[in-house]
Amino acid sequence: MILAKVTGNVVSTIRAAGYDSRRIMVVQPITPAGKHIGKSFLAIDATQAGTGDTVLVLEEGGSARLVLEEPETFTVKSVIAGIVDEIHHDANL
Repeated sequence: MILAKVTGNVVSTIRAAGYDSRRIMVVQPITPAGKHIGKSFLAIDATQAGTGDTVLVLEEGGSARLVLEEPETFTVKSVIAGIVDEIHHDANL
């Protein structure tokens, strides 16, 4: 799982089968302290997340399909699986 911040969404008029009625969001990986790390990427939203939300992203196809309850024929790499309410961490660890 990856901790990330939703930075935007993708709008498209033509989509492959299976992506109809799915929201595609732009997510930026972050540290627990909120610092941006790595590159932004796209993830299908399964949680009704919005821009600015901190989220948990699954970046493995099999798990993503399970969250979306889709058959093996649906191709997906990343899915937003949860919205984070709070993060408690010890900076000394």
